[in-house]
This record gives sequence, C-alpha cells and structure tokens, in this order.
Amino acid sequence: MAPNPSPKRILVAVAWPYASGPRHLGHVAGFGVPSDIFARYHRLRGDDVLMVSGTDEHGTPILVAADNENSTPQEIADRYNALIGEDLRDLGLSYDLFTRTTTENHYRVVQDVFKVLYEKGYLKLEKAMGAFSSVTGRTLPDRYIEGTCPICGYPDARGDQCENCGNQLDPMDLKNPRSRIDGQPPVFKETEHFFFDLPAFREQLSEWLRTRTGWRPNVIAFTRNFINDLKPRPVTRDLDWGVPIPLPGWQERDDKRIYVWFDAVMGYLSASIEWAHNTGADRSWEAWWKDPESRHYYFMGKDNITFHTVMWPAILLGYGGLELPYEVVASEFLTMEGRKLSSSRGGAIYVNEFLQSYDPDPLRFFLTIAGPETQDTVFTWTEFIRRNNDELVANWGNLVNRVLVNAHRNFGEVPAPGPLSDGDQEVLKEISNGFDTVGGLLEKASFQQAIKEALRLSSLANGYLAEEQPWHTIKSDRERAATVLYVGLRLVDALKVIFTPFLPFTSQRVHEMLGHGGHLAGPLEFKEVVEEGGRRHRVLTGDYASWTGSWEAPELPVGQKLQEPRPLFKKLEEAVD
Repeated sequence: MAPNPSPKRILVAVAWPYASGPRHLGHVAGFGVPSDIFARYHRLRGDDVLMVSGTDEHGTPILVAADNENSTPQEIADRYNALIGEDLRDLGLSYDLFTRTTTENHYRVVQDVFKVLYEKGYLKLEKAMGAFSSVTGRTLPDRYIEGTCPICGYPDARGDQCENCGNQLDPMDLKNPRSRIDGQPPVFKETEHFFFDLPAFREQLSEWLRTRTGWRPNVIAFTRNFINDLKPRPVTRDLDWGVPIPLPGWQERDDKRIYVWFDAVMGYLSASIEWAHNTGADRSWEAWWKDPESRHYYFMGKDNITFHTVMWPAILLGYGGLELPYEVVASEFLTMEGRKLSSSRGGAIYVNEFLQSYDPDPLRFFLTIAGPETQDTVFTWTEFIRRNNDELVANWGNLVNRVLVNAHRNFGEVPAPGPLSDGDQEVLKEISNGFDTVGGLLEKASFQQAIKEALRLSSLANGYLAEEQPWHTIKSDRERAATVLYVGLRLVDALKVIFTPFLPFTSQRVHEMLGHGGHLAGPLEFKEVVEEGGRRHRVLTGDYASWTGSWEAPELPVGQKLQEPRPLFKKLEEAVD
C-alpha cells in the first residue's frame, strides 16, 4: 500500500466500562480489542487518530457495588478505575486518553450540554412513574429492571429495550417485572424529571440514517426498530450520586442527578476536550469535532447500539455544531458455553485473572478471529488453546522462528542476497499486496476477515520456506541459502507490520529481533492529571507520535545485525472446559 496521500482525522470513540467491578472477556471483545486494532491500523496509515474513553462512574451500578462492598461510591469508582485501567494497559489498548466521568472537566461539559438543550426547549419537566426498589427504596434504572417483553415474549427483556427484538420499552410495559439486584418486583411511584424530546429529531435522524449504508446489519436493525417509535427520554434520576442538574433551584438538590446514560455518552466529547487540555493545546479537540472531513467511529457491544445511533446523535443535533457518528461498530455477545458473559449475572472470565496465566496477544488473537463480530460466539478453553497452538504457534510463530533462527545462526545479520528468482520476487509481491487486502478489510472494520487474510499470507510465506529449505541448501549453496533467508527476513518484516494492529506485543519483539530500533507498538503509560480545582486523577495514554513504522513493507538493510531469536508464542497444554 502506497503512503497515505490524504491523511484523515479519525476519532475512535470507545464505550465506557462501568467502574463497578473488574472487566471480563465479553467487555473487551465488544469494545476493547476491535477499537484498538482499528486505531493502530490508522496510526500506521498516517491518519491523525484520537482514541478516547474512560470509566463510567455514576448511577445505580456504582451505588449497588458500594453497598455490596460496604464502601462509598467514590471509593468504588477509584478502586475499579485503577483496576480497569491496568487491565486495558496490559491488554495493549492504545488510548490517547482513558479518563473517568468524575472529573471537573466532565461535569462542566455535561452541564453545558444540558443547559443548551434546556434553553433550546429540548428538555422539559414532566411527571412520570418511576421505578424504585421495594427493599432499599432507591431508584432503579430501566436497565436494572427485567421482565417478559410484551412484544416478542422474550423472558429477560430490559426496562428500556428488548435485546431480542430491539424494540424500545418502558419498565411498566414489562410483564412480571423484577429488579436485577434482588429479584423483587419494583415499586412504581410518581416523580418529576426532565425529559429529552427525542421525537423532535425523528426527521433529522431518519434523513441522516439513510446515508449510513455501510453499517453492520445488527446496527441497522436495532436502530430502525428504535427510531420507528421514539418517545421522550428521561435525563434525570432520583439519586444523590452523579452530575448535578445545572439549573436554578435544582443545582443544590441532593435527591436529583443527571441520568447516567445522558452523562456517559458525553464522555466522548469531554474526554476529547480533556485530552486537548492535557497536551497544552486547548482548542485542538475542535479539529475532530467541528471539521466535516473528520470521521467518528464508535465501538461497543450490541446492547448499547441505540444510545450511539439515536440518542447521542439527537443530543449532538440539539446542541449544534458538532459532528455526528460516521460509523457505529457494534459487536454481538461473547458467551461461555452458550451463556452471555456477565459480571452482574455471574459466569464471567475476568481480564486481570486471564492475563495472570496467559499472554495478551493470544487473547487478542482469539477475540478477533473467533470473537462476536457479527454473531454471538462461544468462548471455550479448548477452542482458545486450539487456536493458539494450530494457528498462532504453527503458522506465524513457526515462520518467524524458522527464518530468524536460521538467519541468526548462519549469518548473524541480514545476509546479502544473490540474484532473486521469479519465485522470490513473486512471494515478496504477494506479501506486499497484503497491505492493500488486509488494509481494505480493516478500513471496513472487518477484523475477522483481516486477520484470516494475514494468516493466509503467513501460510504463503511458510510454503515458500518449506519449498526452498534454506537449512538444507546452506550445506551446498551458501549464496542461494543467503538469498532465501534474505527474502524470508523481508517477508517476516512486512508481515510484522501487518500483524501489528492485532498482535502489538509480539510484533514489537519481532521488530527488535530484526535489529530495528524504536517502538512499533508501545509502551502505554499512566500519567497524573491535576485539575483546575486541584483534584488529581490518573489517565492512561501513550506517546504514539514517536512510534516508528508505517503501513507498508519496511526497509531492511543488508548487514543489519539480528538479535538472538526467541519463540513468539507458547504452545499450551490441552485443557478441559
């Protein structure tokens, strides 16, 4: 692929995980790994990438966790923000900023948007029936109420939407409603809240959605079901934990807060603004948010689709002057033996526990090639081990090991080649063309097909080595063996770049074993930020501008010293699920 003639500004907006507990594999399969693959690819392409997210620290989930752990909401948020940040760093998710929603900056942005929408008449005070816990008396968010869908009969529909049929619901619509916290029926009481006038944006949203022809089928289906029946949406809740309502007579109240869904979707904007401030260029965020040529890609699980295809775009339209999503990339669910991985329902495999026993790249690989990109998929230990051993170790790992071991043992450097045969030139051309084929798939967020194509190219290179057998040829024709190993090193060097978005840790190791300097794919780091009011918080970031490499076959100088090769991947023992 030729150097990028027209770099773009790319906003990679990643769903915000709740800071109510550790994250499991289903979370990072849906929002984490796909977004990082996409961001790393576009950085290699030379695009100007801004990847932002953070922990969602308000609402009932935090309060429930605080009750369960005999702690305060802020202590819970602090604890799990730190743990989640470490998980994401250890998995190699290259955020420009991973922050949190309890910052002064986030409060300021949320309250500004709220006030503008109120002043424009899009937020209206109305009486409504609210759901409360019969045990604690605390308000229950729509998503914490489950029951039977009145439309399709699905027994575990949520109070805001049915995951099965995609229809918008109200908790009072559910048959046999129950609290997800304690299983008891909720109590419905009259209360007063501000409602966002979603129906006012029906025509604008419908017109905009007609232009989004390349979205995944699940995104289109959920969005169409939702937009056909738009209703005003509450944006405040009866809580004492969250962003205060920024209106006279409401700001001081300790029993009403902005609803966490409204607060959380603002995080993409507030994180971009915080990133700009942290880098010393306060207005630089506008290049992504106010330029029609910029492109916004949102990554999440399918249970958050309508927040990003309907509600957030409507807020942006109401506020005015900011760019709408270009692409909404929503994954299906990762299940464990047919059960959805879920922290709240049990049955989760947590990232931090997984990475204590296994390296991150095999997990990233599995979640890409066997993950829930277009349909629910099942995680089993047997399949994880099979994929690791039969595809990573036997294919890409084997290629790197064979080439580097033989080149290092016999030459210690990139050997000078003799004349290249037609076969040599053909395999080099095939791998070089891979930057177009794999890159084209990554542009479309077709991650499974992209990594399968990368593996096909690696198999092709393995076939070339198996046919030429330089480990035998070296005994009779040293020049030909040098030529084959030179070609092999160039193939590995090119494939290293192609695998970098998927496998950043091992790609960096290949980069170093080939004798290259600099960082191709890391490291990530935590930095402490001091807010205007003196509060401090930690963010995950990285100096990605200093990374080397581009989306093309690198130069590999003859005579460059090779480092002692080490196996990229461990062969894993068979396990029983």
